[in-house]
Amino acid sequence: MPDWVKRFGYDGFISLDHHAPCRARMMLGDRFFREIEHNCWDGAQRVIDCDRHGVDVQVLSPIPVLFHYWAKAQDALDTSRYLNDYTAEVVRSNPRRYIGLGTIPLQDPQLAVGEMVRCVEELGLAGVEIGSHINDWNLENSHLYEFYAEAERRGVALFVHPWDMMGKDKMSKYWLPWLVGMPAETSLAICSMIFGGIFEKFPKLRVAFAHGGGSFPASIGRIEHGFNMRPDLVAVDNKVNPRAYIGRFYLDSLVHDPRALQYNIDLFGAEKIALGTDYPFPLGELQPGKLIESMGYDDETLEWLLHKTAFEWLDVDVNRYK
Repeated sequence: MPDWVKRFGYDGFISLDHHAPCRARMMLGDRFFREIEHNCWDGAQRVIDCDRHGVDVQVLSPIPVLFHYWAKAQDALDTSRYLNDYTAEVVRSNPRRYIGLGTIPLQDPQLAVGEMVRCVEELGLAGVEIGSHINDWNLENSHLYEFYAEAERRGVALFVHPWDMMGKDKMSKYWLPWLVGMPAETSLAICSMIFGGIFEKFPKLRVAFAHGGGSFPASIGRIEHGFNMRPDLVAVDNKVNPRAYIGRFYLDSLVHDPRALQYNIDLFGAEKIALGTDYPFPLGELQPGKLIESMGYDDETLEWLLHKTAFEWLDVDVNRYK
């Protein structure tokens, strides 16, 4: 990683301390953030892992700590370009095994649109990953309309991943930001887009949400009840029942519980749920698809969950990877 702190003159950027072969410490200034191995940056090693775990094609995306929405917009554009160029390089090194998603500086929607266009038109990436909020903007904010309009027009797949979790200052113990905050963040993103009318204004957007939609599926009854009972507070920007949007967007399958997976399939349909792994981190599924394959589904359901939904969301021809 470049020394962004030295280049830009202020703190907050991750650096890598390659303290041992094939390993590195992610550092935030002098503070240890996470230990990673070379499968976080080495495309050839990832292929070895994929072969070991029976994964034919993997979608690459940046980890959320590298979104850099908090940084100066031009600096975030520079880091986005660096990350996107590298992702595209890894994809080009093995185009039948990898599909890439980029990152964009959404704190400046005009810069973000320009980099998104570069991602798909010049670099050949399939879409972009965005955070569950953009600093003080939730995902319904009108500043983002320009971005949504261009993503819809160009057919860019959007992957929403939680970051900068709400209430993290009150959750310093027990890894609670990841265990409690992340599911809440994803529900925040979904509810913001629904109640803000984003799927009404931009009906052709193809959006997928990480981690099985977080806490949204389990709380849709409460969300709908609030919409019906207090429309003066909930239905202020969109009069459509939130349940009507089930099936209008995609989820991944990473829920770690067979009953939760079955519930999401019953709610959304297998054709809206794509295999998710969170590879290569501890909250992921070490053996991708293990939960799905343990459920005894018929061949058609398995096809949707294990690959067809993902290719449909990405709008990529599966035959390119056979």
